[in-house]
Amino acid sequence: MNSMEGVVTIVQESRFQLTDDAGAGHLFVLAHRSLAEPDQLEALQRRQTRVRVDYTEPRNIIGLLAHAVDIAA
Repeated sequence: MNSMEGVVTIVQESRFQLTDDAGAGHLFVLAHRSLAEPDQLEALQRRQTRVRVDYTEPRNIIGLLAHAVDIAA
């Protein structure tokens, strides 16, 4: 599993954009068994909290599949 850190900049239902330290945006979709909820994403986006996302790269969707979203240390 891969991980990436950045700030949640856009949230729409179970989809969100994470902007990394280089300023690049990455599209994520919450996995069905994700350890995060859409409401939590909205709060992280409002506060511009730095997070770490654990993800996989699926073949059948556009974007990355987020399995966990944690506040970065």
